[in-house]
Amino acid sequence: MPCLKVFLKLLFFTKIVACNLAPGSYPYAETYELSYSEEEVKTAINKFKQEHPEYIVPKVTINNQGSWDLPDGQSKEPTHWYGVYFYYRNENKIIFTWTRPAGKNKTTFAFVSINDGLNLGNWKRINKDFSRSENKEEKKKFEERILNKIKEKL
Repeated sequence: MPCLKVFLKLLFFTKIVACNLAPGSYPYAETYELSYSEEEVKTAINKFKQEHPEYIVPKVTINNQGSWDLPDGQSKEPTHWYGVYFYYRNENKIIFTWTRPAGKNKTTFAFVSINDGLNLGNWKRINKDFSRSENKEEKKKFEERILNKIKEKL
């Protein structure tokens, strides 16, 4: 019995450490595998935004100063991700996502974080900074409002 307790404690500790030392730039992102090329996914995203302009992010500020566009586009160095932003007008929240090829005809579409308001710097990471119930709710909203609508365009 003592061995079982030690094993369970070790397993719990390993899980905590692994989550907090997760590798990569976006270790907590919620990822979705789509069986389409990245170009097809980006085209579907653009169609979605054309048909639903309310999801396009308005001008943003930094430290409540200035006025900038938040364009979608390829990351600089490293060029692994194509960043895409959406806007929840009623909640006044910016959604950050990215796409990345995952093979010849596969793409990873990731839900990364949510910024509260149009002043940048209030980001909360999905699967990390929300309570379990809030996280579940945010993923459900994203899937219903954005992901499933994009899938319809594919």
